[in-house]
Amino acid sequence: MEEALAQFLDHYQQLDRRNLHLLDAMYSPDVRFIDPAHQLEGLVALHHYFESLYDNVEAVHFRYQSSEVVGNKAWVQWTLVLCHPRLNAGHRFEFDGVSQLLFDKDGKVSLHRDYFDLGAMLYERLPLLGPLVRWVKGRLAQ
Repeated sequence: MEEALAQFLDHYQQLDRRNLHLLDAMYSPDVRFIDPAHQLEGLVALHHYFESLYDNVEAVHFRYQSSEVVGNKAWVQWTLVLCHPRLNAGHRFEFDGVSQLLFDKDGKVSLHRDYFDLGAMLYERLPLLGPLVRWVKGRLAQ
C-alpha cells in the first residue's frame, strides 16, 4: 500500500480544476469523504465537491510532513497552503491537518477522513467573525 499512497499523494499535488479526472484513478466509486464541514458519499459527489472547491480558490498546495501505512490503512500529516478571495483578506494562509485513508483491493481510496481545526481554516479567517474567534481562543488558552 505504500506505493498506492505515494501515487495518491502525487496525484493530490497535481489536482486543479483542469484535471479532476485524476480523482477517478485515486478514489473508488463508492468512496466516503469526511472532513469537519462535509460528509460525501460516492465519486460523483466528490467530483462536485472538488469542482466547487477549485472554482473558489486561487491557489492550493499541500506540504506532507509524515505518513504511516499499516495494512490497507494510511495516515498522512500535512499542511495546506491556501489562497481564497473571501478568506484571510485574500492573502495566502496555511493550516495543519491529518488524513486517514483506507485503500481497497485495487489500491484506490474507499474512505478519506480529514481532521483539522475548522476554526483555524475558516472562522478565524472571516472578516467579522475572525477577531472574535481569536479573542475567545486566546482567553481559553490563559
